Amino acid sequence: MQTVRKTALKMQPVGLKDVKIDDPFWNPWQKLVKEAIIPYQWDALNDRIEGAEPSSTIKNFEIAAGKSEGKHYGMVFQDSDLYKWMETVAFSLSTEQDETWEQTVDEVIDLLENAQEEDGYLNTYFSVNHPDKKWTNLKNDHELYCAGHLIEAATAYYEATGKDKVIQLVSRLVDHIISVLGSEEGKKPGYPGHPEIELALMKLYRLTEDEKYINLCKFFIEERGRRNPEHYYDIELAERGGPNRSDERTYEYYQAHEPVREQKTAEGHSVRATYLYSGMADLAAELNDEELLEACRTLWENTVNKRMYVTGGIGSSAHEERFTVDYDLPNDRAYTETCAAIALIMWAHRMVQIDADRKYTDIMERALYNGALSGISLDGKGYFYVNPLEVWPHTANCRHDMKTVKPTRQQWFGCACCPPNIARLLASLGQYIYSSNESEIYVHLYVGGETEVDVNGQSVRLKQETNYPWEGNINFTVSSDAPTDYTVALRIPAWCRNAAITVNGQAVDYSEVNGYAKIQREWQDGDQINLTLEMPVEIIRSHPQVRENAGKVALQRGPVVYCLEQADNGENLQDITLSENAGFSSKFEAELLNGVTVITGKGSQTDASKVEDELYTTRSFDRVAKEIKAIPYYAWSNRGEGEMTVWVREE
Repeated sequence: MQTVRKTALKMQPVGLKDVKIDDPFWNPWQKLVKEAIIPYQWDALNDRIEGAEPSSTIKNFEIAAGKSEGKHYGMVFQDSDLYKWMETVAFSLSTEQDETWEQTVDEVIDLLENAQEEDGYLNTYFSVNHPDKKWTNLKNDHELYCAGHLIEAATAYYEATGKDKVIQLVSRLVDHIISVLGSEEGKKPGYPGHPEIELALMKLYRLTEDEKYINLCKFFIEERGRRNPEHYYDIELAERGGPNRSDERTYEYYQAHEPVREQKTAEGHSVRATYLYSGMADLAAELNDEELLEACRTLWENTVNKRMYVTGGIGSSAHEERFTVDYDLPNDRAYTETCAAIALIMWAHRMVQIDADRKYTDIMERALYNGALSGISLDGKGYFYVNPLEVWPHTANCRHDMKTVKPTRQQWFGCACCPPNIARLLASLGQYIYSSNESEIYVHLYVGGETEVDVNGQSVRLKQETNYPWEGNINFTVSSDAPTDYTVALRIPAWCRNAAITVNGQAVDYSEVNGYAKIQREWQDGDQINLTLEMPVEIIRSHPQVRENAGKVALQRGPVVYCLEQADNGENLQDITLSENAGFSSKFEAELLNGVTVITGKGSQTDASKVEDELYTTRSFDRVAKEIKAIPYYAWSNRGEGEMTVWVREE
């Protein structure tokens, strides 16, 4: 039996129930989740969206439960779309009761219970189509991945409602898994080809304190990539009788090329990788395993310093949705799956609890406002699976090697992992804002609202007011029943060159530790903290090894990365050049794209009236002045099909 030691955590996230969001930027998104996204995705799961690709997810469970007839339809991991939707509803219920959706989830749980087999097994693909092939292809068939998403949904729903029926259901499922997989004699020493269950098991462990869950997580992580003496994936391949098409993938694709403690670079399928790293961070923190923590840090540095886009997107290749090599970050073919940006946020959030360093929350913020938020339309009914940084629709709609690049968001997908994933991120935003320990409150994200935490034995309320990310002024009001000595730690983003802090209108001494301004004092009821972050338009340049961006720059203001769109700047965006003295200015336009701050500046482009109809010439082209207008990257493709680019030529 595993003995759990003192954890490596320096803080714990403040839970959803203790955070209320009231914020000009995020309120519309929170409302959209409740009023549009949850019902829209429920309709999609029930095949009620006209013109969208069918899901049949609910139908699959009805067949498995004996309530309908037919064959399983869709991906082998189709079940997980429902589980992520359930988790979204659970997060929403944590912040606001809704009897209708709670009843719907209760009915779904009843359906799951009817679909669950007597021994605890639950997976509609195998129960319906291939009952003889359970647990025979852990590498490719996503049984553990689906189980992980169900566990996450179960823990979220229990925390929101206190109803434990779904916890009992997943407990039976995990007991079944333990009876099949493990290091003991007679069990398969296998682990998931698509990591996800690892971080889910850690949630279940922290909820129940039952060590069987952390032990199973530890087994999956430690067994990964080992050869005893054979690689497990080779063993199960031989038992299956030989390879199929998916078996052509290398071990790197599955992050199974080496034991996790020996891995130095982010490899393979980017979502699998960052889910795995999140589980590793959870396990390492709980066991105070410094060697495993150091592996997480090494993988982090490689990911964000050599294999990440300026938007926080990761996974540059459409082939296998994967990482490639350092600095290979093409813009027009960028895959950057929405799920990958979300997984990066999850990993960053775990790492900051361990190291208390803004380098994690800066990336969390970058991915949130850019690489993840771009994955959903402003009305909540369109989705990007792929998030490129440059789009020329005329080409993307024609070239076979760019078939994954869509100029407009889609209603749904046959492989629909991203829509419910962005939904559950938006619904759970509150848990990413604050953390605390016995004597400190950390503020990671600047989002208006309130929280209540216990520090030094006293209940403390912190109210945050801001118009972030459009403005850099953030106000906090402290409330408590008695004066209390503790520390408020405010993140000073690395993009901010000048920050000022006052308490009750007076400049205050603070220590800056790993990018957090720590203000320690005896706080009185009604104390006011003001943080001002200077937020000019900044020009971003890539490392010289990022060849795609040679001679180009990107624009950023605060945490928001900007792009040029055809709707504002006309055709052939790649011909636009920013002037050396562009004279950038920013302005909030309330009627544009649900309200955004835009950037304007001076540039130039070729004088098209003087270009002759010849493909190549030795003559130079005349240039004419061009006023450019940039919008937040996350908001592109909400005004119809057109060109877009993040990186712009520099004069």
